[in-house]
Amino acid sequence: MSGEAEEIDVDGVNVRITNRDKVFFPKLGAAGTKGALIDYYRSVASGPMLTALRDRPTHLQRFPDGIEGEQIYQKRVPQKHPDYLQTCRVTFPSGRTADALRVTHPSAIVWAAQMGAITLHPWQVRCPNTDHPDELRIDLDPQPGTGFAEARTVAVDILKPVLDELGLVGYPKTSGGRGIHVFLRIATDWDFVAVRRAGIALAREVQRRDPDLVTTSWWKEERGQRIFIDYNQNARDRTFAAAYSVRPTPIATVSTPLTWEELAAAATPDDYTMSTVPALVARRGDPMAGLDSCAQSIEPLLALAAADAERGLGDLPYPFDFSRKWVCAGVSNGIASRSRLRSRNALRSCASKAVDRVDDQTSGKLATWLFRCPRRVRSGGGVRSSSMDRKWHSNFAVVQRRAR
Repeated sequence: MSGEAEEIDVDGVNVRITNRDKVFFPKLGAAGTKGALIDYYRSVASGPMLTALRDRPTHLQRFPDGIEGEQIYQKRVPQKHPDYLQTCRVTFPSGRTADALRVTHPSAIVWAAQMGAITLHPWQVRCPNTDHPDELRIDLDPQPGTGFAEARTVAVDILKPVLDELGLVGYPKTSGGRGIHVFLRIATDWDFVAVRRAGIALAREVQRRDPDLVTTSWWKEERGQRIFIDYNQNARDRTFAAAYSVRPTPIATVSTPLTWEELAAAATPDDYTMSTVPALVARRGDPMAGLDSCAQSIEPLLALAAADAERGLGDLPYPFDFSRKWVCAGVSNGIASRSRLRSRNALRSCASKAVDRVDDQTSGKLATWLFRCPRRVRSGGGVRSSSMDRKWHSNFAVVQRRAR
């Protein structure tokens, strides 16, 4: 394996490249090397991928030794990094901050590939306005017993008509696996809470159209053989694979934007790989080219959410670790560190300070259930659909409602 370094020109910026011959995708042999990955990203970085990533805080899913090696999910740019990279300060649900990669030039994408990043995961915001999403994301996630065909049916036959009825325009892409992602460009007039609420309302409306095929249940054992719409992809610090990102699959599939007509036809995820997508883009362009042309209002979706609330349909669970961090950090107030959350009183105090006017009974219940959870669950080490988890979420929902 050659470890010789070289510099390549990426739109006027020299990017240092090493170990081009290292195999990242063993099944592909010579076509699955680190060099092949870099060449792919170089081919799309100056066009459609830069359009998708420009000014977005972006996390890196790195496989320095290939897809069969260790995975590193990197949220922060290394302190020592090339001068041509730019960063963006983001705030996590815990209240902590980090300087994430801010993609402003194709060289940043090629640098990420040089670092062994197979997939790039952008936030749904653009720097510097990192508290107000400009994108509502719909994640159609096939559950066991279903696959891409069922996700496509939901997207084309149910979701697309619902969007049309609401006067909204969505842009679909493959996930690179069995799922489908749909993006809506929105105005930056709402925060994460409101955008997530709008996403829940849309998911519920799609579910109402075909409850035998679609579910919004957060609890896996309740989803059945249906397509789960992961509404939590609209929460803070939840990311999708970027459009045109390679995925860590044996054949290096690519998360590829499609027209609705292409999606409705015989498209399958395996048709789109890092060896086929550059030619596809050169032949027919980028289906997401018009995504930025109109910043849409989510008011039609918030109206659906209000109607749901009148029917008694309130909020849905956040991811467990997200919920714990949200309460114990008080969102933006940074109330308590993990090291201080060692007693029921500390948890109770933390929960009380996390929101305005939370009463003692509610905060006490919240702290009790959090305190009783197994340590590895409290620390976000595992999500289990136990009755205890359900009671925790029920109590947490009370705190969330009071916070709004």
